[in-house]
Amino acid sequence: MWDVIVNAYNWFAALMLTFKATDVLDIMVVSFIIYNLIKIMRETRAEQLVKGIIVLLVAFFISNIFSLRMLNALFTSFFQFSVLAVLIVFQPELRSALEHIGRSKIAKYWNNLSGNRELEEEKTKQIKLGIKCVVEAANSFQKSKTGALIVFERQTKLGDIIDTGTIINAEPSVPIIGNIFYNKAPLHDGAMVVRDGMLYAAGCILPLTKNNNNVSVELGTRHRAALGISENSDAVIVVVSEETGTISIALNGIITRNYTRETLNAALEELLVPVTAEKSERTPINPGAKRGKRNEKIKK
Repeated sequence: MWDVIVNAYNWFAALMLTFKATDVLDIMVVSFIIYNLIKIMRETRAEQLVKGIIVLLVAFFISNIFSLRMLNALFTSFFQFSVLAVLIVFQPELRSALEHIGRSKIAKYWNNLSGNRELEEEKTKQIKLGIKCVVEAANSFQKSKTGALIVFERQTKLGDIIDTGTIINAEPSVPIIGNIFYNKAPLHDGAMVVRDGMLYAAGCILPLTKNNNNVSVELGTRHRAALGISENSDAVIVVVSEETGTISIALNGIITRNYTRETLNAALEELLVPVTAEKSERTPINPGAKRGKRNEKIKK
């Protein structure tokens, strides 16, 4: 027993002599990558797929230990194509991970460095105008119980979604939004996409969420479509329920509900208006004040 302790100590001492500052950096970077991979996979289908792969690996090692030749040969043939299989099976998750990297703070900082200040100010004014019109229209829809589905595009471009609808590229106004979602209008069943504050397209078809088992039974097709596009992009989606008039926001696969005119405006400005020096000096909005009742993907 003593010899084991001495050998372990000598091994550790020898390791410390060769340990460098770059090794610390290496460990930190790898830990950061692993942590973010786990964070992305949580509460998605990828988590179940990883569990399945772990079960296969355990079975493979057991077949080696007990010399189960046929089973071992089967697993060996399977794992020869494992890299290609992982790329195919995890394609949605890998795409999502790359999009998260593209939306990181470093990428945003790089975009800000390359931007023109005057153009950014004009863009900010346009976005604020778009938010104001959407908030006023949503408030009107809430009173009349008119269903609406409005997608604010952010960094992830929604060209494939826009192609399913009709491009209007109009200046934002409450009457136009009202006409689009009028229940006898040809485009009212689809979603409206807002790009850089402009009413860019209407009648667009959104993908439904794939996590139906975890979605509240209270949520209808509009809310499920809002969750679906929020799972595949960084878009901010405003939903007005046709049955109850409730205003909701979907973001990153989570939906929050019961917004009022004031809290909706505050939430959208916080999420959509670009961060500037002027904005960073403002007192941050209390998350509890800007959000309504949170009704996440919880099974009733």
